[in-house]
Amino acid sequence: MECGLLAVVDTMDLATVREQVGGSDSVHSEHVEQLEEAGCVTVRTSIRASRVRTSPALTAAGRAASDAHVAELRRITGG
Repeated sequence: MECGLLAVVDTMDLATVREQVGGSDSVHSEHVEQLEEAGCVTVRTSIRASRVRTSPALTAAGRAASDAHVAELRRITGG
């Protein structure tokens, strides 16, 4: 789910991801960590309003994998 959102923007903080798709911070953090380990995203952290913000962004490999996944879904569904 995160990759689908990140495919249309340069980066998005995890709070926005959570607002868009639901679920808990821990689930999204774990998923982003797995994507980072796989080389699909890079993660930037920053501090805004005294809060740490985590913002993943797709790498070129992550974007290619996401595009291939969407293409396969379209092929399977005839879309």
